[in-house]
Parts: sequence; structure tokens; C-alpha cells
Amino acid sequence: MPANVGYQQPQTAGSNYNTDGFLIEQALKRIQTATLVRVMSVTNAGELSPVGFVDVQPMVHQVDGAGSRSMPHKTIFGVPYSRMQGGTDAIILDPKVGDIGVACFASRDLSSVKSTKQPATPGSHRSHAMADALYIGGVLNGVPEQYVRFSADGIEISTPKVVTVIAAASVQFNTPNVVMSGNLAVGTGATGSFSTATGEVVTVYDGIITNIV
Repeated sequence: MPANVGYQQPQTAGSNYNTDGFLIEQALKRIQTATLVRVMSVTNAGELSPVGFVDVQPMVHQVDGAGSRSMPHKTIFGVPYSRMQGGTDAIILDPKVGDIGVACFASRDLSSVKSTKQPATPGSHRSHAMADALYIGGVLNGVPEQYVRFSADGIEISTPKVVTVIAAASVQFNTPNVVMSGNLAVGTGATGSFSTATGEVVTVYDGIITNIV
């Protein structure tokens, strides 16, 4: 017979204090707090829509009592993810498959609130369970290809694709200098006129200005 059984140590049965401490420690290990997870699927893909859900898999494997064998966790389905949003104002940045992030686990069953988005009693008697995960997101990931970067030199917006600004009223620039390179096009549907400027006006471009109405 092996000297140790599971997580028990030779001193575990040495006194009532040691035995009680072992039982408490084992109960505490059943409480889920937070862990690293990998995103397996996402309901949203950057479209204008309510906050969605992700399926995630915990990245820290389970181990047996001897610590010699491990077993991956199964996928946790339908996990709400967080978005920076206040009322109807939001930054839409949905998770992507393969992302690594933080999942935290609620102290009570969240299923009723998840389905109704209203205050409700717990859906069951479970507590601190992986089924009641919340995805916070965004750790240990790689170098982004498009980004908004804040540094000591200022703010940089970079994308390999298109930047689109939609404003129902107007777009205002309050800056002493505007430098543009490349082609500048004003759509044929534009109306009104260009405002005059005071002081020295210097136009620098290495493309062309087209379709000015």
C-alpha cells in the first residue's frame, strides 16, 4: 500500500486538528475563483448587436491525487463576455477564437439572470461553479495588427483596412495642423462648400484631389 493516499500526507491523521484541516482544504479546492481560458467559439463577430457569449476551455488541466496524470477540462458553454459599454454608448471589440483571457466564476447560479437579463433567484443551489463563468478577456495574447495605441508621443490609430467615421451632425478637427498624404476624394453626394482659412494655407499631397462638388 502506498504511503500517501491522494492529497493526504503522513501527518494528516496525526491529530484531530490535522484531519479537520485536511477536510477544509479539500472543500476549498472545490471552489472555483478565476482561471485562464481559451476562446473556442463566439456568437458575435464585430457587428452592431447586443453583447454576446463565448464558449471557453480552461487552460490549467486537472491532475490526479498523485500529480502524475492530467486531464483537460471540457468546454464551458454560453459564457457572457464583458464589453466597455455605458447605456447606448459602447466600444465594440468582440473576442475571437483562440484568444486567451480570464474567466471568473460567480458565487451563485447565474442561469436565470442570463436568460432574462432581469433580477432573479439562483437557478439552482450550486455555488462557485465553472458553469457560472464570466469571460473578462484579454491576457497573454500576441501582437495586434490593428490597434489604437496610447504612448508618450500621443495617440496612434492603425489598421491594414479602412477607417470609417460616421457622424449624424458633423466631424470637427480642433488642431493647428492637418497633414494628409495619399489621395483625397470628396464624394459626389457632398453638398455645401469648403470654409475659408485665415493665415498661411499650405497644401501638401502626393496624390490628387478628385470629385470636389
